[in-house]
Amino acid sequence: MAQGPAQLVDVDGRRLRLTSLEKVMYPEAGMTKGEMIAYYAEIAPVMLPHVAGRPITRKRWVNGVGTPSHPEQAFFEKNLEHAPEWIRRGVQHHTDGDKTYPIADSRATLVWLAQMGAIELHVPQWRFDASGTPANPDRMVFDLDPGEGVGLAECAEVARMVRDILHPIGLDPVPVTSGSKGIHLYAPLDGAQTSEQVSAVAHELARALEADHPDLVVSSMRKTLRGGKVLIDWSQNNGKKTTIAPYSLRGRFRPTVAAPRTWEELEDPDLRQLEADEVVAIVAERGDPMLEVTGASADGPLSTYLSMRTPGSTPEPMPDSSWGVADDGDPRFVIQEHHARRLHFDLRLERDGVLKSWAVPKGVPDDTGTNHLAVQTEDHPMQYLVFEGTIPDGQYGAGGMTVWDTGTYETEKWRDDEVIFTLHGRVGGPLGRVRLALIRTQGDGEKSQWLLHRMKEQRGGAASASGADAAAAPATTAATGGAGSRAAASARSATPSARTAHSGSTGLRRDPVPKPMLAVPGTPGLVGGDDWAIEWKWDGIRVVARVEDGVARLVSRNGIDQTATYPELAGLASALRADAVVDGEIVALDERGRPDFGLLQRRMNLGKPREIAAAAASVPVGLHLFDVLEVAGTPTVDEPYDRRRERLERLVRPHADAPVSVPPIVELGAEDALEEARRLGLEGIVAKRRGSRYSPGVRSDDWVKVKLSRTQEVVIGGYRMGSGTRTGRIRSLLVGVPTADGLRYAGRVGSGLRERETERLQGVLDGMAWDTSPFIEVPEADAADAVWVRPEVVGEIEFGEWTRTGVARHPRWRGLRPDKAARDVRLEAGPDPGDTDAHHA
Repeated sequence: MAQGPAQLVDVDGRRLRLTSLEKVMYPEAGMTKGEMIAYYAEIAPVMLPHVAGRPITRKRWVNGVGTPSHPEQAFFEKNLEHAPEWIRRGVQHHTDGDKTYPIADSRATLVWLAQMGAIELHVPQWRFDASGTPANPDRMVFDLDPGEGVGLAECAEVARMVRDILHPIGLDPVPVTSGSKGIHLYAPLDGAQTSEQVSAVAHELARALEADHPDLVVSSMRKTLRGGKVLIDWSQNNGKKTTIAPYSLRGRFRPTVAAPRTWEELEDPDLRQLEADEVVAIVAERGDPMLEVTGASADGPLSTYLSMRTPGSTPEPMPDSSWGVADDGDPRFVIQEHHARRLHFDLRLERDGVLKSWAVPKGVPDDTGTNHLAVQTEDHPMQYLVFEGTIPDGQYGAGGMTVWDTGTYETEKWRDDEVIFTLHGRVGGPLGRVRLALIRTQGDGEKSQWLLHRMKEQRGGAASASGADAAAAPATTAATGGAGSRAAASARSATPSARTAHSGSTGLRRDPVPKPMLAVPGTPGLVGGDDWAIEWKWDGIRVVARVEDGVARLVSRNGIDQTATYPELAGLASALRADAVVDGEIVALDERGRPDFGLLQRRMNLGKPREIAAAAASVPVGLHLFDVLEVAGTPTVDEPYDRRRERLERLVRPHADAPVSVPPIVELGAEDALEEARRLGLEGIVAKRRGSRYSPGVRSDDWVKVKLSRTQEVVIGGYRMGSGTRTGRIRSLLVGVPTADGLRYAGRVGSGLRERETERLQGVLDGMAWDTSPFIEVPEADAADAVWVRPEVVGEIEFGEWTRTGVARHPRWRGLRPDKAARDVRLEAGPDPGDTDAHHA
């Protein structure tokens, strides 16, 4: 049965591709996948406070739940793979290794989980704290499971018994009909007890009720003892266990829901499990009975703030209705100095009865030539205008907080992606009057990334200038966060003349940057012994950088200036103790700290300052240095490798405020080093003769590279257009390797081509059309509908092996190589039966 076309939808600013919407997930009820997704989208406002901050274990039914006679297979999924980058993640330690879990903090995340067939969402009773570590539980749960011969009525009776014990000690539980057979009870905790302590208390309560009501209650997990009784399962308070999340669908034959209920509803003699459409209707009528467990309002702007904090365990203010609206005067602001895990400043602007908030690691910029990263956080209550204190360890945002400055502000512009305003700080305060702009560069809502720019004052005060002033801020001074927070490029130390040099001025002396020395491909057997030093091979872009008069200039292998493309590396000048020429690799690291060339592709081929700033904020890069060609004007190329290495290590300042490092030499033999590279997820190794000189622009056997997988630089000579859903777009590229006789055909590659990259390639290749094939020879089937182009654009492929005809088997596109010129491409990925001369070139 056809499932209908895929749909690209926008969910609160996130673009999601939804497929198979007509697939029937619940045949007994006729509920489709599209209706299941719609349920999660509609219930999100009340569900999110109960799952926010918690790792989610998914139970997936890819083909639906089936029928009683033909049930479909389900499987649990913990580790998160192949998910959108914007989905929040948390790492939990297990005996079989660390696992990365999704965290649902947005409606878009719930929709994506439903799209993946995750019908059931299971969460623990604890949340991750601000450092990413599991905190103490913030709620206690009891799972009341009926044995054979009893049902919901008996579970409701036991639920009232549990309530009668918890209420006198200040714990007010809320019932949830589980969507399966029984009832769950949730009671809020202050976070002071560990999971072990909470489990012990829950176990004792279950034993006490079993002793008082032996004919109705059992606390043992043994199935032989459950007949005619209700099991009080206390064990789900264990920090390693999970419970079906409130408002989650269940994988039963009907679309039932783990539905929070009122105690009055439990008195109904016809009490039963509720289905999805019923839950949506009831919530719309009476709200969420479980709000008291989180303290959050169902649809208020402070729901996220409240869901991340437990009253009584933090001195932070809780919202009060008297603070729900703004003063009659000008709106207020506060900037707080926050000594959390890392010192940063919190900028908060009063708007719509709350404080719109941004975390600014480096605070307000000192001048108009500097942009600072700002990350939008959850809305805060108005009481935060005057809050100072210490948030305890283990709580969200733990650390000391003081008011740095406060006052009022004027708004020039307030849009979803741009805010322009003038702050008026308190008399005698550090800020004074300052005109600022916030420009969104990545994401939407909480955790979105912005640039904070100090704008020029207009004559007559804060005038009506648009965001053009902010948008034109020099990209070379943008700071970044995430893995590159060290990389807050040191633009403050750059003089005006230095910034002019970055933009292409010839006012400063700019000696040419040498071409880098190149390695030859080889095997571990070629580089054994003490005469060789071994380094990791980094999967990035090779650059040689000249630092002169406080200015860093980075140039790629083919002579293209990369300085403006990677603004966070402007801080290289402050990271070195002297002017120098250094050799290294620009890398982007994935969430596991491994170089990811695919990720780095998002930083390449950008020219507009705004695009560069946005990319720098979302994909930070680092510079790994491994050689030095000149120090303080003195060439070092004739010195042996070991001497140059010593100079390099002394040259780089430790803990510099820039993403620059000198990775250590690998203290392993070649074979063991290659195996370790495999374990670390690296590209391979490079072995260098310890006594060798540096030969600029020369491919020398003094350096030998050994790769783990076969990769090959290739030149694009043509492409084939797609059909069907890919009509009008590139379907595959026709690529080759230059030889003495011309461009030798290496095959066609379509795997790995992403939609955005094909659009970019189409724009480049459209202006390079040729009437004839640039290849020596192309199979007739590949040439039939080919569009030929000038053989100038270089890319890289990964493949299995060379075929007997010299074509790459199972090639996969890795991305463009703008740092390489077509004339420099050589065959280097292994034996080539088709062209032995090229192999030895």
